[in-house]
Amino acid sequence: MELGLVGLGKMGGNMRDRIRRAGHTVIGYDRNPDLADVHSLEDLVGSLKGPRVVWIMVPAGIATQTTIDELAEVLSPGDVVVDGGNSRWTDDEKHAEQLHARGIGFVDCGVSGGVWGLENGYALMYGGAAEDVAKVQPILDALKPEGDFGSVHAGKVGAGHFAKMVHNGIEYAMMQAYAEGWELLEAVDSVTDVREVFRSWQEGTVIRSWLLDLAVNALDDDEHLEKLRGYADDSGEGRWTVEAAINHAVPLPAITASLFARFASRQDDSPQMKMVAALRNQFGGHSVETA
Repeated sequence: MELGLVGLGKMGGNMRDRIRRAGHTVIGYDRNPDLADVHSLEDLVGSLKGPRVVWIMVPAGIATQTTIDELAEVLSPGDVVVDGGNSRWTDDEKHAEQLHARGIGFVDCGVSGGVWGLENGYALMYGGAAEDVAKVQPILDALKPEGDFGSVHAGKVGAGHFAKMVHNGIEYAMMQAYAEGWELLEAVDSVTDVREVFRSWQEGTVIRSWLLDLAVNALDDDEHLEKLRGYADDSGEGRWTVEAAINHAVPLPAITASLFARFASRQDDSPQMKMVAALRNQFGGHSVETA
């Protein structure tokens, strides 16, 4: 099928490549003309046969809203817009209503996989009406990992980004647990090779995971993480997870504490945050601050 893809950065560019490898046609637009296949959103829409599917991979907030505003003016009834960025689920409801007024469908899709997704596939969590999802299904199938899992129609509009938000909240807590264990091992004299302790956990233990593998990768690159400053940013989903928990009276002590630990990293050169920063760089290509 044909797909219009808006936003060709680290995630969007790799997604374009994976979709094309699956035999689909992707026409991409980006503000950087060196990355784009066309020079405007209007050109992108004009290059697609109806009913059109346009997938947005731009930063949440103003950039997403502006893109949807522009697409609403040039798309036709029966077309579908997919927001694959990290938008807040409450924004999805507004976007769906805005597009529905023009007969345009809307699907929100949480995408996980980072810089590894091109080869490994992307975990997809999406929300929207069944008929809108059906129009996007070949692209979802092309992006997901091989096998039976890694993709879910989580529910109605907003469900995809809500599920991705909770996923990221869990991710915060898991990274924090590895970071705390690493700092404690580094702090005692009796453990002489912390990196190999982490490596030994990669097989046969209940805490083995892809994040643990990435922690070992980071320690292989910089055994004591001396090249990193102990600072880790948060991209928003952790805060939204805690806010949603408060609104629904659901206790999230581990996720909340991991978010607050990132706030603490902005006050001191935290050893734990060196590991969190290293993990974010390993799985998602997120920038790090050097020591």
